[in-house]
Amino acid sequence: MSSDRHPTLSWFAKATHRTPRLLALLLICVAIHWPQHAAADEKPADSPQRLNVLMIAVDDLRPELACYGATHIHSPNIDRLARSGIQFNHAYCQVAVCGASRASLLSGCRPETTDCWDFKTPLRSKMPDVLTLPQHFKNNGYETCFLGKVYHSRNDDASSWTLKAERWAPSDPKKGKGYVATPMNKRVQHPTIKNLKHGPATENGGDVPDDAYTDGHNAQRAVKLIERFADHDKPFFLAVGFVKPHLPFNAPGKYWDLYDRDQIQIPPRVDIVDSVPYGRSTWGELKNYPDIPRNVDTLDDETTKRLIHGYYAAVSYTDAQVGKLIDALEQTGQRDNTVIVLWGDHGWYVGDYGDWCKHTNYEVATRVPMIFSAPQISADHQTNALAEFVDIYPTLCQLTGMAVPEHCQGESLTPVLSDPNRNGKAAAFSQYRRNKPGVGSVLGTSIRTERFRYTEWRRVKGGQLEDIELIDFQTDPEATRNVAAQPQYQSFLPTLQKLCAQSKTGVPL
Repeated sequence: MSSDRHPTLSWFAKATHRTPRLLALLLICVAIHWPQHAAADEKPADSPQRLNVLMIAVDDLRPELACYGATHIHSPNIDRLARSGIQFNHAYCQVAVCGASRASLLSGCRPETTDCWDFKTPLRSKMPDVLTLPQHFKNNGYETCFLGKVYHSRNDDASSWTLKAERWAPSDPKKGKGYVATPMNKRVQHPTIKNLKHGPATENGGDVPDDAYTDGHNAQRAVKLIERFADHDKPFFLAVGFVKPHLPFNAPGKYWDLYDRDQIQIPPRVDIVDSVPYGRSTWGELKNYPDIPRNVDTLDDETTKRLIHGYYAAVSYTDAQVGKLIDALEQTGQRDNTVIVLWGDHGWYVGDYGDWCKHTNYEVATRVPMIFSAPQISADHQTNALAEFVDIYPTLCQLTGMAVPEHCQGESLTPVLSDPNRNGKAAAFSQYRRNKPGVGSVLGTSIRTERFRYTEWRRVKGGQLEDIELIDFQTDPEATRNVAAQPQYQSFLPTLQKLCAQSKTGVPL
């Protein structure tokens, strides 16, 4: 069993709670290399000092945040979380669609193992017996609970949660709406739009409290849960999922007021030269909103700026909710005994290359924000090591002293957490299924190395290679040219092809 497949020492959690950060960092380094084995379903350790886990999932959050260098974004709470731990600058999701991405992360398996490719397929319908992340914590004596959007479906993996949020933090039917200032349309049949939405793609809610919208109300409820956990005799694994900045971009007016629409920059609309035509985003759900034109290739400047303004407002709104959770941990005295991990389930196009939404294998759709903060992690660090969502499961296991189940296909990031300057894995990979005219279903497998993004498109039936794409970030940081056919890159292709083939086996890269 490799060094990332064992639990930390039994005294690890107690020591990290009582020792300074420098000594605690030394302890994790020792624990990572200690030759110890344990079964995934081992009995929970009898220690009141075991670390809690707060996992914060954010829908459609791209790494356009102040802590990632986007100084035009108001994200003070996610920024302070980053300052308290380690920010991953090159983290990638496995599939750029929410349901499949979450199924992969929470199972620890790559999409060709989960066989979840969209938002409609529940994980348990494909892997009924897989030991999921919350289930593993439940089996090890944790109180497990979720609020908001963690899996795409609220009913997926229901047996893995020991506590229903409604029990300790009941919802208020007068709060937590989707729209608060816009009369919603009744859902009616439309001649060309199959899934016509009830309201517009954006809403400035005006002078309303945060809890008028769903995420604000759920943050309020999550605070109540954290307060109850402070007096509870079990460690907790709490997953809180915020929907914004997912469409529609709705938020109270004070978050819209943080941005001047006239100062918003429209991204370059040039498409990737010589890219495969079916590799582009099809704008996903955006064109299902009644205020968005459908028969256009590019949105006009006014609509583009309105949407970007709404996205920014929704990001800042969610950032404020994240702050409430951190404040609750601090005020209840649990901050120094809790691992926090924050992630956005995939990237999102806000007019980049003229595209919207996600649904591609390109950098914008697959690169994600990911931040770890824990007592045993040195504060205020960034790392350029490549990381993937399948790495979160084994990492949380090691940080809390549990065995890493054998089915996990990622690698623990604890070596990087102890040394942010060390090299990570050779490549991170993402996949997406599309339809190629005249061929049928094709699977795009994309690997991201330090320099390149290499993508193979193969037929789902038979595996025949249809197309390849190669982006060189060293010479083309904006990712606008496919250079796969250029002579000077032919020497790189064999290594990239080998990495791509390895990634499909489920073996850690």
